[in-house]
Amino acid sequence: MAVDITIHMIMIGRLAETALWPEPLFGMDCWSVVEEGALINSAATEADLGSPSRGGLPATRARPVAGGWRVTGRKLFVSIAPALRWFLVSTTLPPDDETPQGAVGSFLIEAGSPGMRLENSWGDALSLRASASYDLTLDDVFVPAERLVERVPVGKPPRPGAPSQMAWFALTLAAVYLGIGQVACDAVCAYARERSLTALGRPIATLPNIQRRVGAIQVVLGAARSTLYQTAQAWEEFPAERAAMMPHIAMAKYLCTNAAYDATDQALRIAGGFGLTRSLLLERYVRDVRAGLTHPPNDDAALELIGKHLLGV
Repeated sequence: MAVDITIHMIMIGRLAETALWPEPLFGMDCWSVVEEGALINSAATEADLGSPSRGGLPATRARPVAGGWRVTGRKLFVSIAPALRWFLVSTTLPPDDETPQGAVGSFLIEAGSPGMRLENSWGDALSLRASASYDLTLDDVFVPAERLVERVPVGKPPRPGAPSQMAWFALTLAAVYLGIGQVACDAVCAYARERSLTALGRPIATLPNIQRRVGAIQVVLGAARSTLYQTAQAWEEFPAERAAMMPHIAMAKYLCTNAAYDATDQALRIAGGFGLTRSLLLERYVRDVRAGLTHPPNDDAALELIGKHLLGV
């Protein structure tokens, strides 16, 4: 559930910071959040498109009709879908006088609109099984014209809010996965203090090799946490420099998700066979942090971004 709530916070935080939407529409969305407990998430990933962060045009299409648009397509991995009030759906728009090459548009579509259907295809996933990351099918769904909230011509540079999108997404999710790594460390420490072997006659926490493993876990987590905090603080304190912070954001995300992955792996090694059982929860932590490596920017994209920055290319 931490990831689900974070996804909602990412959307609201990014929109508040960039002011990309018309004020009345954003105000309506915020009112529904505060007064009615509404939740919002994007619906962007598609089977052939892969991660939208890699570019490419959505297969989901929108066609103009009287009073608005008709949207048809299928989206994957829409977290907390059954609880959402609002879906921010990315589509490909047809060419017109203003955008002769076409455009990528984002529509704010309300849950329950005729032609919308949710499918639970996530329940047996490796990670984040409680995230309700359903598939969303849109079959000729009508959307009023004023709910086309973002429009980017094909071939144009990323919209002005791209750094904010990356910062809110990468840094907040990095914090969630770092928290999983820390709770795995805490759990295995508690286990080591209580676990006594007959041949040893005392808790395994007294063994130097266990102490070294736990120490190594905390060093990696602490280093990643420091980088994350420093990056988030710089984002807040130096808004004029945000466009240049992308490599630092990528670095923080890379360090945090990999630190969490390493921490859970080491914790499982310390616990041994008992770590594979549900009683310690370590097996769940190991599975859940694996998802962090797939969130954009993934490891390859993060390292490439950092490398390009250093090389000046």
